[in-house]
Amino acid sequence: MKDYIVVIGAGLAGSEAAYQIAKRGIKVKLYEMKPKKFSPAHTSANFAEVVCSNSFKSNLLTNACGLLKEELRRLDSLLIKTADETSVPAGQALAVDRDIFSEKVTEKIKNNELIEVIDEEVTDIEALAKDGIVIVATGPLTSDALSTSIQKLTGKEDLHFYDAQAPIVEKDSINFDIAFYGNRYDCEKDEVPEEQSYINLPMNKEEYEKFVEELVNAEVVTLRDFEKKEIFEGCMPVEIMAKRGLDTLRFGPLKPVGFIDKRTGRRPYAIVQLRQDNKEATLYNLVGFQTNLKWGEQKRVFSMIPGLENAEFIKYGVMHRNTFINSTELLDNTFNFKSNKNIYFAGQITGVEGYVESISSGMCAAINACQQFEGKEKIEFSEETMIGALAKYISTPNEKFQPMNANYGILSSLDEKIKDKKLRYEKLSNRALEKLLHFDYNQDK
Repeated sequence: MKDYIVVIGAGLAGSEAAYQIAKRGIKVKLYEMKPKKFSPAHTSANFAEVVCSNSFKSNLLTNACGLLKEELRRLDSLLIKTADETSVPAGQALAVDRDIFSEKVTEKIKNNELIEVIDEEVTDIEALAKDGIVIVATGPLTSDALSTSIQKLTGKEDLHFYDAQAPIVEKDSINFDIAFYGNRYDCEKDEVPEEQSYINLPMNKEEYEKFVEELVNAEVVTLRDFEKKEIFEGCMPVEIMAKRGLDTLRFGPLKPVGFIDKRTGRRPYAIVQLRQDNKEATLYNLVGFQTNLKWGEQKRVFSMIPGLENAEFIKYGVMHRNTFINSTELLDNTFNFKSNKNIYFAGQITGVEGYVESISSGMCAAINACQQFEGKEKIEFSEETMIGALAKYISTPNEKFQPMNANYGILSSLDEKIKDKKLRYEKLSNRALEKLLHFDYNQDK
């Protein structure tokens, strides 16, 4: 066994992983292809480059990402500490001066005597893992050569090159005075569905036409040139479909055939279906609503759907270039590759989505790579913590697996039913931090 651990990629997850390994007294070889080669979205030679936004989201402990950041602070995350040090005014959110943030992370990594930085593009993961431990943290824009290596390792069908995801809402925020459970044709036969896998939202003519009008005029995200051809050949955004004609959606994903609106006793003019998105049936996605609308526009327009007027969107729809593996089949909840125990994955390539979530995965993978390096038992984070819930999400079998942000819907439920959302989130956060306090995560060697 080599006397060091390899980390591939010096983004958010890779930088955190390298720090956590070195912190435990183990040498690291950190491979980063910049500055010799850049991805289409990166421009800086520094590590942990923040590309899309300078916001690490809310700091509030009644916010899922706020909870995750606090967990990481308590576990001595280098990147969250650096984000705190380089923060700029952003109300209740943690936002950073992105240049200073990346500069400081790079400095701290390069000045660590246990971390050797190698400016090379890795093209063969298995060769590096032959007699040593490797963490693959190459991000959503993994190079073509390394993607080929990952395909060889995981199987072509388990590597995805773009996200085309529909929004996801919390079930408890759906208005069931309007919504009802049922599968197509079952409710016309007046049958009670055996499975509550679909929630249905009926629309009348006026509601439907107003919704379509707002949908086709809503603001969209501008895709980067390298994304356009690949994405739109693979999936049709709901707003593009709507622009093809007023009735296009009504004869497509919003087709009302096979349903009866219990309020009127008649077939609705159109119907939106929500499909169960997790085993606990706390999250539902909008069927056929892959979209490129801006997030604020998604909240505004999709809340016009009857039954979603107060919906809590835990994930908005996205359509962008994003290489990720089918982690639910390939990884365990320590981010270890099942078919080769010397390999770990971390970051957005695993199906966690977001800056803080990537940092979380890097920490979890690094801690367990160190445990393996030292011949110790793996550390599985509690599902009652956000870091553990994300690890569970990416490792739990799911035929419809899509990348996921931190959200309260993936945490283990409370023993009590609490209707007040803020109070419920507060209790979930307090429970998570209490769990961290009383569990030994073996932070130091």
